[in-house]
Amino acid sequence: MEQNTKKILIIGGGYGGLKVALGLQRKLKIKADVTLISKHDYHYQTTLLHKVAIGTLSARKARIYYRKILNPQKVNFIKDKIIQLCPKENKVIGNGGEYFYDYLVIGLGFKPDSFGIKGVEEYTYKLSSLNRALKLAKNIENKFKDFIHTKNPKDLCVIVCGSGFTGIEFAAELATQLDELCLICGIDRKIPKIICIGRSPHILPVFNPKLVNIAEEKLKKLGVEIVNGGNIKEIQKNKVLVEKEGKMIEFEGNTIIWSAGVRGSDIVEKSEIPNKKGRIKVNSQLQCEEFPNIYVVGDCAIAANKDAIHAPTAQLSAQMGDYLAELLCAKLEGREFKKPFKFNHRGTVCSIGHTDGVGIVYHKNVNGELAAFMKNTIENKWLFSIGGFEMVFKKGQFRYRTSN
Repeated sequence: MEQNTKKILIIGGGYGGLKVALGLQRKLKIKADVTLISKHDYHYQTTLLHKVAIGTLSARKARIYYRKILNPQKVNFIKDKIIQLCPKENKVIGNGGEYFYDYLVIGLGFKPDSFGIKGVEEYTYKLSSLNRALKLAKNIENKFKDFIHTKNPKDLCVIVCGSGFTGIEFAAELATQLDELCLICGIDRKIPKIICIGRSPHILPVFNPKLVNIAEEKLKKLGVEIVNGGNIKEIQKNKVLVEKEGKMIEFEGNTIIWSAGVRGSDIVEKSEIPNKKGRIKVNSQLQCEEFPNIYVVGDCAIAANKDAIHAPTAQLSAQMGDYLAELLCAKLEGREFKKPFKFNHRGTVCSIGHTDGVGIVYHKNVNGELAAFMKNTIENKWLFSIGGFEMVFKKGQFRYRTSN
C-alpha cells in the first residue's frame, strides 16, 4: 500500500462490523487498507442461537464464513482475538500482534450480564455465542438420551432465567420440540418441564399488553410455566432461588439458562476509552468524542438517538454498519458528510417456535403464522444483504424447512 493510503480497522464481525466491511467493499471508490478482525472465521446470526441450542438449526447452516463473502482485493480478513485497545497510539493488540489504524470501528458485541448474582457464572448456560449454543444443545440431547438410565425427572426440567426475547424464544422453541424428543427417547410427555422466570411483571417488556397476553397464552398452551415478578437471588447447582412477593421460592432443574441481560465488551471496559459497562457513548455520527477517529457500532455503542435504546440489537447494529460505511466512504473520498445516524425501527418479532410468533411490524401488531413469516423475512433479508439470493437459498429460514 502507498504511504498515504488510509488504514481502516474493523474489530468484530457481528451485524455492525460486517456491514461496515461489506459497505466499504461495495462503495469505496478510492484505494484504502480495510481490515476486518474477528476471533472466528465465520459470522452467525445471534437472533437464531435459540434454534441452534435446540437443534432445529444446524451449526453448518448457522456459520457464514467471512472469506466466502469478503473480496480480499478490497477487504483483508484476519482471524485473531483482540485483547487490548490503545487509542492514544492508534493501535489495537491481538494474540497475533499489533494492528495500527487511521480509523477504528469497534463492533466487539456483547457478553451476558450476571448483575453480580452468585452462581450465574458457575451453574448456567448462556446463549451468547454459537459455541455456547452448541454446548447447550449437546447437554439437552444427552439429558433426554440418558433418561432411560438416570430416571431423574430433574434432568428433564429446564429453567430459563430471563423473560426477554432470548429467554422466551428459547423456551418456546424447546417446548415445540418436546413431543418429538419424548417420542424418540421413549419418555412420558408429562415428565419434561420448562420454567421461565422473569423479573418484570410480564414477559417481553418491550411489547404492549395485548401482544404480551397473546404470547403468554401461546406459551402456556405449549406447557411453559411462566413466573413473572420473580427476583432471582442466587443460582446453585441445579437450583434457582427466587424472591417473589416477599417469599423465597426454590426451583429445581438440572439445566439452567441465563438470559437475563447483556453488557458491552470486556476489552472496551478495561480500555482508556470512557465507557459504561463496556459500552461507549457516541455522538450523532457514532463517533467517540474523546477519540474522534474511533467509531462504534452495535452493543458497544450507547447511541445518542433515544429511540434506539429499546431497539432490537441486530436491526440497530446493521443500520449502524450501513451508516458508518457511507460516512467512511465520504471521509476517505474527501466529501462532506453531515447526516446524523437515525434508526429506522421497522419492527420487532419474537418467534414462538418455527411457525408462530408475536410482534410489531411497521407499528402494527402481528401474531401467529404471519408473525413467523415476518420473522423469517427479517432473517432472510439480512442474508440477502450480505450474500444475495444464493445466500438466502443456502442459509435462509423458510416455512417448513428447518434442520430437524
